[in-house]
This record gives sequence, structure tokens and C-alpha cells, in this order.
Amino acid sequence: MNTGTLAPQDGTRQAAAHAAPARSRNAGIDCLRGLAILLVIVHHLALPFRLPLGPSLLGEWWPKRLVDAVSFNGYEAVFVFFVISGFLITTRIIDRDGSLERVDLRRFYAARARRILPLLGLVLAVLAALAWLGVPGFAPEGEQSTFGLLASALTFTFNLYEGRTGWAPAGWDVLWSLSIEEAFYLGFPLLCLWLPRRLLVGVLLLWALGLSPLRDLVPPQDEVWREKAYLPGMAAIAWGVLAALLARRWSPSRGQARAMAVCGVLCLVLAFVWSDVAWRHLYKSGLYWLCIGACLLLLAFHAHPPAPRRGLGPLARMGELSYELYLSHMFVVLAVVAGYRALLGEENAWTFVVYLPVLLLCRVLAGGLEALAGRLGMAAPSGAAR
Repeated sequence: MNTGTLAPQDGTRQAAAHAAPARSRNAGIDCLRGLAILLVIVHHLALPFRLPLGPSLLGEWWPKRLVDAVSFNGYEAVFVFFVISGFLITTRIIDRDGSLERVDLRRFYAARARRILPLLGLVLAVLAALAWLGVPGFAPEGEQSTFGLLASALTFTFNLYEGRTGWAPAGWDVLWSLSIEEAFYLGFPLLCLWLPRRLLVGVLLLWALGLSPLRDLVPPQDEVWREKAYLPGMAAIAWGVLAALLARRWSPSRGQARAMAVCGVLCLVLAFVWSDVAWRHLYKSGLYWLCIGACLLLLAFHAHPPAPRRGLGPLARMGELSYELYLSHMFVVLAVVAGYRALLGEENAWTFVVYLPVLLLCRVLAGGLEALAGRLGMAAPSGAAR
């Protein structure tokens, strides 16, 4: 039986890595990202105070467990994004620079800025305009101010600001995960340069395994900080980094990759559909199963990229547009919720009807943003992580 092969050490690949062309898109990874962003959008639409699926006619036809799995896994889906991001960023550093300890800081930070800041700046300008106009869902309340929201978003301290002042307006609230990601990537390349390879791997491993304990450090009553704390989200990114390092040293056979993909899907199903089982009977391990499942799928897809399939094309395309979708989808969600309530009031029987139109509108808006970025020379290279 073919047991897979060990890849050469990074040091022996440096010359080839510097000359390596940009990776083409990986359909499997794009589909995984597409699933994650789909769950995020549906979650933000299906919240009980918006347009929930449970009380609709669809809720009478579908099993409750399935309705809940579709409706309430947005937070968990963001952790899948974290894992994917860590995997792709690490892979890209090694492809360009040969190894993590040779990361080019200037090039790394410039690439992150080119990918993140243009669209973020555009979205923040629209958010600020809506806030100043007092539009519900965008206007700050209580201790918050438009300036405070803007400043914290641009300095990636949004979560700290929310933890101090309370939940941000719905239109702004998606920025919490971006703050975690970019705060991690401000320090990660420095750790790569400063720490010996084995020590770096040890730190990442302890960080990854500490995901739940780090989250449990926050008292349950502190709802905002428990959900938006930096270290648990960074632990999920660490899972992705470790998976990428493993992928450089081990190339599984096609049969092994299939088995890993099946196990990865089962782990995600456990985390998304039977999270209550993982909570009650598996030591509250749902987020671990989520990270393990995502890592297994990433390793399998990286070793043997699946061929694009026509039926999965729309999902893969959503994965390609995941950053644009993530930053822009709340404009559509909040507008549709307001329109539905204006027409039908508190009637929830027909809420399920708006879901497909919302997804299509989000897709159109994200595609428009991608086209705008392309015309302005801001598009990310093929296969790049968000």
C-alpha cells in the first residue's frame, strides 16, 4: 500500500520556491470557503429577530436539527475561515520565500495591505455615511461613536472596542473576525523570524490545543468578549498554519487523501449538526472537531486538488468571493429584512422565500466589488488567501 511520501525539507526548495508561479485556484478549498460564507450569510439572516427559518413554513417541513444546523452556525463557520486563512497564508509564504524563517516582511505586509485595505476602506466609507445618516443597523448607540468604530476597525482593535462599549451595530459587527486575523498576521511573521523552527511549531501547537481553555477564560456572562476574544480565534489560525507545515513535509496518496476528506466531512458534520452531542458527551469539543475537520480537508485538497465540478461551481465561486461577500453581505441582509417587515410585519410563515434572492443579491454585489477592484488594480492574485 502506498503510504504517502515525505516532501523535501524547505531549505532544499528555496530556489524553486522563489521562482514558483502563483498557484491556480483550488476548487476544493474554494468550496470549503463557499460553504463557510454561505453559513455566515444565512446565520445573519436567520437570527430570531430578523427572518428566522424555524417559524416559517419550511420549518414545518424540515427537521429541527437541520433547520438549526443551517441557521445557527455562522460563528463556527468563521472559525473555518480562520483555519483556511492560516493554511493559505503559510503556504503562500513558503512558496514565495522558501520557508517561514525567510519571510520577507516588506513583501508580506504589502501583500496583506493590498488585499485587505482597499475594500475595507470602501466598506468603511459606506458604513460611516449610513451611520451619520442615522440608518438603523448602522448608526452607533450608547457609548459608541462613528469615529470610534472607524478608528478601531482601521487599527484592528474592533473587538477591544466592542468589549468595552457593547455590541456594535449589525452592519459593523462583521469586522470582529477581520481584527483577529490581521492582528495575528501583524505578529506572525515576526515570530517566524525570531523563534527557532521547533520552538515556533511548539508555540503554535500549544496555542492550537488551547483553543477551548482560552475561550473559557472569559466569563460566560461577558457575552461580547467571549465571542470576540482574540486568542481563541488566533488558535484556529494556528491550526491552519500547522496543517500547512505538515503539508510541506508529507504528501498523502490519493487513497489517503480520500479517506482524510471523508473524515474531515464527518468532523464538520459533527460540529455543525450535532454540536450538542460534542458539548454534552465529548467534553465541549465542537470547535476542535471543526478545526480538525477543516485541516483534514485542506490537507486532502492540497495534495490532490479536486477537479472543478459543474454542480459545485456556484459554491466554489462564493469561495472565490468570500472576502467581498463577508464585508458586504450585511448591506443586503439588513435591507431585505427591513423590506420584508415593512410589507408583512411580524408574519414569519414566508421568511424562507427571501433566502435565495438574498444569496443572489449578495453574490451580485460581491461580484461588482471584485470587478471594481480589478479595474483599480486591487485584485488579489489567483489562489490568494483573503
